[in-house]
Amino acid sequence: MRVDITDTLKHLHINNINDAYSTGSIWASGANAVVKDIISPVDGQKIAAVKFATANEYDTVVEQAQKAFITWRTLPAPKRGEIVREIGDALRENKAHLGKLVSYEMGKSLQEGMGEVQEMIDIADFAVGLSRQLYGLTMHSERPAHRMYEQYHPLGIVGIISAFNFPVAVWSWNAMLAWVCGDVCIWKPSEKTPLSAIACQHIAQAVFKKHGIGEGVSCLVIGDSNIGALMAADKRLPLISATGSTRMGKAVGAAVGARLGRSLLELGGNNAIIITENADLDMALVGAVFGAVGTAGQRCTSTRRLIIHENVYEAFKQKLVKAYGQLRIGNPLNENNHMGPLIDHDAVNLYLDAIARCKAEGGFFVVEGGRLDSEDYSSGCYVKPCIAQVENEFNIVQHETFAPILYLIKYKTLEQAIAMQNGVPQGLSSAIMTNNLREAEAFLSGAGSDCGIANVNIGTSGAEIGGAFGGEKETGGGRESGSDAWKVYMRRQTNTINYSTKLPLAQGIKFDL
Repeated sequence: MRVDITDTLKHLHINNINDAYSTGSIWASGANAVVKDIISPVDGQKIAAVKFATANEYDTVVEQAQKAFITWRTLPAPKRGEIVREIGDALRENKAHLGKLVSYEMGKSLQEGMGEVQEMIDIADFAVGLSRQLYGLTMHSERPAHRMYEQYHPLGIVGIISAFNFPVAVWSWNAMLAWVCGDVCIWKPSEKTPLSAIACQHIAQAVFKKHGIGEGVSCLVIGDSNIGALMAADKRLPLISATGSTRMGKAVGAAVGARLGRSLLELGGNNAIIITENADLDMALVGAVFGAVGTAGQRCTSTRRLIIHENVYEAFKQKLVKAYGQLRIGNPLNENNHMGPLIDHDAVNLYLDAIARCKAEGGFFVVEGGRLDSEDYSSGCYVKPCIAQVENEFNIVQHETFAPILYLIKYKTLEQAIAMQNGVPQGLSSAIMTNNLREAEAFLSGAGSDCGIANVNIGTSGAEIGGAFGGEKETGGGRESGSDAWKVYMRRQTNTINYSTKLPLAQGIKFDL
């Protein structure tokens, strides 16, 4: 199998990758730069080669961003919103090509690639409205003829470190909001999926240039974890938003915390759906299967565990086995296929290791996994989605495996199910399938799910941009996208104005001269 996306690359200005480094604040031009081939997991073919930035080039980018911030922050927020609106329109115009590139470079289905670009468009629309709603508060003062209020100001440079599984959407969640807040951004995409990022940078930079705004508001630095480490330790970047593994997040959080900076962490998930005896099993099936195999199980919100009531356990298991037997695995650009490849051979090895560890702990596979090795899967990155009967306490179940492995766990009481749901180190997304109001409310109560996202009668995967996205515990505690997540990109300031002829002190303190 070989896929031709020549027209897409040409349309997105990726046909001559060397040109990408001369425009749009993309820095990696040194003669001795590390060069990395970008290989598609879809067909194993090289898409392009990219150069990694050096530490000196990174420093140049930061200096450029610092200069841009001085001007950008003075532009009224609604004017910044208008520019973001035009970036959203440019993404609309490029949706088909960009969605196809995301799918080919990362391996997710074409529908999901298009959906990811749509998320970028949606968050741009959200940010445009937000640009007129950066509200503060007014408070009554205890002192006569005094007025108190709060207002928000931009932070400065926002560093964005994104992961391969959402090559562009998570950047946009941060960048669109940061821009309307008056910040500038430096983006380090995953070294596994830099081409989609370069395409986005071209699209955004063209809009900034149209408005006479020079380089530096939107910056892109291609590099490995060394660049990420530089960003985390850099005092010039007051906020680092990092998406990835818990291990990575702990390192970033420690480095940012050591300099008393801010970090917004979106880390691992170990998400469960509780299926009660009062659930609509057909509805639950759709949510469970999409949650488990969508993006080949490489979403932080992917469904890892199904906690099923003993009275419906066997019936639902049979539905799952039948549904898995109907899944079509192959070229993700073919919309008839349900699942594409894992990102690379390392991911495949982690998947195979997790299966072996599960079996060693006593897990029983009702749908067997394994690598797919026929000619149609020549990249070596395609695997079988599998299902195992396990106990929640298994060590492998307590860890997140970024692959389509679904664990089945049986329960008797709702209290037991909620305890199992919460009984993992991660706390991102959760769901319950039930038509019983009391069960639903118990799950959503303070004694219910401990996750940042808790759903009723929908799965764990597929969040909308209107709500704040993020999780607790080892998921990092960050919140991105909707609601009032914008506040993390700004600094809060309390102001007091005395319009009297005297200077009374708070708390009734007397200080007479």
